[in-house]
Amino acid sequence: MPLTGGLPTRIGLGTAPISSHHTAPHWWGPQDRDVAVAAVRAAVDAGVGWIDTAPMYGWGRAEEIVAEALSDGVERPLVFTKCGTLRADDGTFYTDNSPDAVRRDVEGSLRRLGVERLDLVQVHDEDPSVPVEETWGALDALVREGLVGAAGLSNHRVELLDRALAVGPVATVQNQYSLVDRSVETDGTLDWCERHGVAFLSWGSLGAGFLADGFELSELDPDDLRHRLRWAGADAALTARTREAIASIASVHGCTMVAVALAWLTTRTFVYPIVGARTPAESMALVEPLPVLDADELALLEV
Repeated sequence: MPLTGGLPTRIGLGTAPISSHHTAPHWWGPQDRDVAVAAVRAAVDAGVGWIDTAPMYGWGRAEEIVAEALSDGVERPLVFTKCGTLRADDGTFYTDNSPDAVRRDVEGSLRRLGVERLDLVQVHDEDPSVPVEETWGALDALVREGLVGAAGLSNHRVELLDRALAVGPVATVQNQYSLVDRSVETDGTLDWCERHGVAFLSWGSLGAGFLADGFELSELDPDDLRHRLRWAGADAALTARTREAIASIASVHGCTMVAVALAWLTTRTFVYPIVGARTPAESMALVEPLPVLDADELALLEV
């Protein structure tokens, strides 16, 4: 399995934002495809060792962008994708984690990414209609066939993590985690990963950008999905306090707010943040040195 001993770099590139397109399930505002390809190449050139993507991101658009970015002979990072989230006829999406659907998704990702083997495939979301044992058996078979290097679970409850582990190895768990969404600290997910020695991949590491330097909600496209997130609504006060705390610490260390937010996540040795980048300049934030936060600074972030 490629994840034995940990991931090649602490921070990975997320590709949901670069898949933004009017035909996609999520709209992050306009995204030029050539810029998206350049952003992926910049991250890889800077030394980022893994990329997180999914068929759902632009309905294959993100995977195709990753494939194009990696087609010119650059040293290939690990590429992680997902399975189980499918497009409905009306353009919406649904979950199907049945063995047949898992295999079809993997075959589609292999084709779009232009590879013979996927480094990691994660089950994207829970499917109440399919026992996780069936899903995990299908993925475990793909690992044994050599089409998949390792398997993980995304957005699954601890009960289902236990049931999957009883069938076969769980290499990763991927859930939302940031300074403005800490539910995995109380629902048992982080404890489970630490107890079992499983890498935890945090999506939404910067709160969909709300914790990034210079973030201005008013400057986003009117239809951008972030206008509808709770950090712009019910949790706006929490977001503001968190940004203020991050900014004060960043000024002391002479670094970016992004670096502080990621430094906080990486205080847990088994947490590997995913960070989306839409431009080459944003990709450089993935390799910025992270400050070492002291006890007082960590306490300040407990807003």
